[in-house]
Order: sequence, then C-alpha cells, then structure tokens
Amino acid sequence: MNEHANSTSADKSGVTTVVNVGLASCGIAAGAQKVYDTFKTALEGLAVELTFSGCMGMCYNEPLVEVRSLNGGRYIYGKVQPEQVARIVQEHIQGGTPIMDWVVYSDRIKTPDADFIDKQQRIILKHCGVVNPEDIDSYLSVGGYKAIEKALKSMTPEQVIEEISRSGLRGRGGAGFPTGTKWSFARKSPGREKYVICNADEGDPGAFMDRSVLESNPHSVLEGMLIAGYAMGAENGYIYIRAEYPLAIKRLKIAIAQALEKGYLGSHILDSNFSFNIMIREGAGAFVCGEETALIASVEGKRGMPRIRPPFPAQSGVWGKPTSINNVETFANVPWIILNGGDSFSRFGTENSKGTKVFALAGSIARGGLVEVPMGITINEIVYDVGGGLSSGRKLKAVQTGGPSGGCIPASLADTQVDYDSLKKIGAIMGSGGMLIMDDSTCMVDVAKFFLKFTKSESCGKCTFCRVGTKQMLKVLERITNGEGRDGDIELLEELGQKISAGALCGLGQTVPNPVLTTIKYFRHEYEAHIFDKACPAKKCKALISYQVLADACKGCGRCSRECPTGAITGEKKMPFTINQEMCARCGLCISVCKFNAITVTTGKERGK
Repeated sequence: MNEHANSTSADKSGVTTVVNVGLASCGIAAGAQKVYDTFKTALEGLAVELTFSGCMGMCYNEPLVEVRSLNGGRYIYGKVQPEQVARIVQEHIQGGTPIMDWVVYSDRIKTPDADFIDKQQRIILKHCGVVNPEDIDSYLSVGGYKAIEKALKSMTPEQVIEEISRSGLRGRGGAGFPTGTKWSFARKSPGREKYVICNADEGDPGAFMDRSVLESNPHSVLEGMLIAGYAMGAENGYIYIRAEYPLAIKRLKIAIAQALEKGYLGSHILDSNFSFNIMIREGAGAFVCGEETALIASVEGKRGMPRIRPPFPAQSGVWGKPTSINNVETFANVPWIILNGGDSFSRFGTENSKGTKVFALAGSIARGGLVEVPMGITINEIVYDVGGGLSSGRKLKAVQTGGPSGGCIPASLADTQVDYDSLKKIGAIMGSGGMLIMDDSTCMVDVAKFFLKFTKSESCGKCTFCRVGTKQMLKVLERITNGEGRDGDIELLEELGQKISAGALCGLGQTVPNPVLTTIKYFRHEYEAHIFDKACPAKKCKALISYQVLADACKGCGRCSRECPTGAITGEKKMPFTINQEMCARCGLCISVCKFNAITVTTGKERGK
C-alpha cells in the first residue's frame, strides 16, 4: 500500500487544511520528496492532512505545494525548497496569511501565472495533481469508477459505443482514427476471446503526456479500459508501457491491485456478468513499438516489427484474436464521456476534431509543462496565452508538433488552428502531443538532422525504404551541416523523402521525412545558405562558424583562456587574447564566461573579415 498517503499525526475528523505535494517525476527530479519529508515533520501534531499527488502541469515551477483550506481557498506555491516549509506552516497554515510572493496560482486572486491554468480546458487533467495516485479512495472521492458503474447498470455495449461515437473522440495517439468505429469493428469481429490494449509506449523525444497521466491518475486509464472491454466484449487487457517509466509502472501496479481488491477488476465486476483483468507489459523503449502491429508483436514476446495490414488488429491482433488499441489519453477521456454524455464532449473543438488535447510544452517556452486545451485553439494562443511566450525573450521561429513524425511549423503560420485537418494541410500532424517551441536562434537544418538521426537509429530495418532511405537522408544532412553541401542536395532530400513516404511499410516510416520536408518547405533559404554560402544563419553548425575575440572589447583578463577545454585561447594579461581556430571546439564556453561581451560568433563570409 501507499507509504506516503495522508501522512499526518492529526485525527482526520479534525482536519481543517490539506497540504498536497506534487510527487510526479518532474516534481521528484526537482527535489519534491525532500519538501514532502520536511512538511511531514513540520506538521506533526497539527490538524492538517498531508498528502501527495502527481503532476499539476506547471512543471516549470516544480517543486509545487498546494495548501487547501476545507473552508475554501486554494493556493499553490512554486519552486518550494525545504527551508521555506517552516514559514509556510507558520504564516499560512497556522497564521492564515498566504505568502503571496511565493504563490504561483490561487482560486482567490489573479497571479502572474494564472493564465497557464485558466486558459486551459481540463477533462483528462482535471484530477491530475489533485487525487492521490496511490489511493483508490482518493479517485473514488471525485467520482471515480462511476462511469463503469453507469455503463454496466444502465447501458448496453452498443449504447456505450454509440455514446463514444457521438462524442467524436478520435485516437489521441497520432493517427486520429474514430474511437467508436474502432471499438465497433472489434465488437463485430467473430470470436469470444478479445483484447484491449493501452499503448503507453510514448517514444517521441520531449513528450511526457502519457507518463504524467499514468503517474497522476492511473485509475482513469484503468476505468477507460474497463469500459472499452465491456463495449467490445473483451475480458482481458494489456498496458504496454516503456520500462523507462518506473514511477508510472509502480503506480499502475498499485492501482490494479487496489481495483482488484475493491471489485472494479476481476470476475463479476459490480455484481454483473462482466469480468475483466489488466496485465502490464514493459517495453524496451523501441520507438517503432508505438506502431500498433509492432506493439502487438512485442506483447507476444516477439521482436517489435510492423506487419502488413490487412488483417487489421480489430480482426486479428494479439494472439491472433480481435484487439483494439488506444493510447493513454484516449482511454482517460472515456469515463468523462460516459458520465457527461457524448454531446458534452463534442461541444469542444472543431467540426472534425472534437474535445480537448493534451500537449507537453517543451523547448524555448516560459511555462513548460503539461497543458490541456480545446481542439481548434491556435498555436499562438498555446505559446503566448498558455505558455507565457518564449523563455529566451527572443522571437518565435517554429513549432514542432508530432515529434519525429511531425512537421516544423513556421511562426508565420502560428495562427493555424490545432486540429487534425488544419495541421495536415500545412504538412504537420497532431501526433501524440509533443510540442517543441523554437526561437530564432535555432538552426532548422540542424533540427531536421536531429530528428532524422533519431528515426534512423530507431528504424526496425524491416523495409528498405525506411532502413536505407533514412540513412541516405541523414548522410546528406550531415554533409550540409558540415559545410560540404552540394548543388542538388535539397532536391535529393525532397526526392528521398517523397519515396520513403510512399514506400515505407508502417505509419512511422511513412512520416519519417516530415521534419526534413517541412523545414525545406518553410526554411529553404537556410538550406541554401548552408550549401552555397557555407554559412549557418543561426550560427549553430560548428563546421560553419568560428569564434573571434573583439580586440577593442577584450580587457585581457584571461578568464576565457582558463576555462577553454582545448587550450585554444592564448594571450597576455591586459592584452587582447586570440583564438586558435584549428584547436577551437566551438563549445561556446568562452562566450558564457566573458563579462565584457568580447567574443563573437561569425559564419560564412563574416569569417573572412
């Protein structure tokens, strides 16, 4: 059972205040466990309930601590350190006066970061950062498992599928296939033995939506799988999760054990004829296992490689039985839809993209973290209204959606609505929900190389187009960023990209060229500068830049020389120093330590001046 849950010395009947510490991976990495332990000691003997939750979404402000009065009033403190705990206890909890300089969000007053929460529309994340993920009673207290109860007691399987179809819910794993239709296919497939699979592989760099939901509210996903199993006539489910998510796995195991104990899993659930069990399968972190047929092979203990379809999983999936696969976010939507109705869900979003979408904001963004917004919101609204603009203070250059399979959207198109159709029109995809924000210091050729290097390494190698094509595209990109680009390289990349898209076996392989093709489409001038001018406009590609000491600005302090890891900087005290270009590693350390802005980066023709 939970070693942390509700740890106080107070009798709960006399509790007046709840202190909630965010203990998801983001919070723990920032030191939240020490903060929790400090509160545990400081609250000894007080009528205060100390508990913990998962991710509150404001990852940029971790560690986060919520102080909630049972008489009303919610205050969230950001970047809390153990040495601040005593003052919070004394002044706020005992004295009744919140320390507003430390508060990042409150339901009582407007704070500078309030828009991060207030501009969202939370369905999936509504109880993330609120419920204790290791205590089923906490989930039950906010209406948990009421949806499966409603389905079992007052709805037929067909009515459940109809409600999901009416909601317009589409698969949130990236492909966007209608969920109700997928469930209907599996239900109509012949055979008594059927399976439900939750795809929690989440292999995109910079994506952490599924991990956060599983760490914060695992029962919502279990309940969604239960409803899917009832609707399709399945009695068994698998959660396929990458082994690199130890905390999520731990909390899933606790949740499954508690659900079994309470009778929400197992035989004759809620005294009905419906039985359902859930098993966990840990993946080895192969990106290709995000593709459903490769995932099925991995669940069966085989090497994770895609296969030709048809047959589709709904007809022949795991163990050759009808199988329906959805990702974490899709399942987490299901209980809300069943309780509130499909029409309530479909009132959010656009005509063909209903509901909300969870995004992981990363990169050069002021408020990095987990957000949930209605479909149809624009990229600019996400970046500036919710995300608070760019952390660097520079101009927005591009936004990458969909991870390695997605596209780079230029700032000029940032008024594009975020929905399946609008993103597809400009060459991007929704993907699972990663959103990488890039400022104008980013080299787009280098970005394309980064994503292609990842997908080339992750290619399963089964089909020639992906295995060989990605290798050849990467060679061309490396040549360009090394200053060896040739006339015709851009056209060669376009040709290779188009052929890989048309010829690759699986959806992952078919979308591999997207980052390259979209950066060529919207930032062609940067490719041309690399190839023809031997210049990197963003001054990022090491082979195309050099570091120069500005003699008029250099004071001869020698700090750059002392910090240089290669010994490339030499000179005499109080005289301008010089940089040996052959020895220089272009690491940038000299710029970071120079107090006089005496070192500059040059590229292309500038290097000869």
